[in-house]
Amino acid sequence: MATSVVVEDRAALDGMFRKHNGWLMRWLGRQRWTVSSAEDLASDVFIALLTMPNLGAVREPRALMTTVARRLICDARRRDDVRRSYEAELAALPESLDISAEERLIVVQALQAIDAMLSTLSDKARRAFLLSQVEGAPYADIAAELGVSVSMVRKYVAQGLRATYLATANQG
Repeated sequence: MATSVVVEDRAALDGMFRKHNGWLMRWLGRQRWTVSSAEDLASDVFIALLTMPNLGAVREPRALMTTVARRLICDARRRDDVRRSYEAELAALPESLDISAEERLIVVQALQAIDAMLSTLSDKARRAFLLSQVEGAPYADIAAELGVSVSMVRKYVAQGLRATYLATANQG
């Protein structure tokens, strides 16, 4: 039964591609906020659609494709912002503290992984986790700043630790 669902979803994806790929490429080509070529983004959209169940039930495929494209663009822009911020900080360092291109890539990838992990948390959980782990703030101070109870701060920090664990477990 699972095989027939996969075959139906592949057929639905094939139909979406044949019917809407040209439109998607033209739509992406008109956007000024894109971070890569329309062809690359269209490919990424269809790759993302591959992982979605019940594609045959989608009533508005163009709306789905534009939503997926916007999310991919936002993720790419966020990663690009992290990379540019890091490179700007590196440029401000004295030459004696400069690091190799390989080390720079490792740090940028680590920062992007941290950013992706933090983006899975709610705003309050992210702030509580960072205040606790980076700033070393006591839970009572964090609770006062966020306007929540100390027990809620514990839950937020636990969510952050869980997200960190899952992110590191997924990396291998």
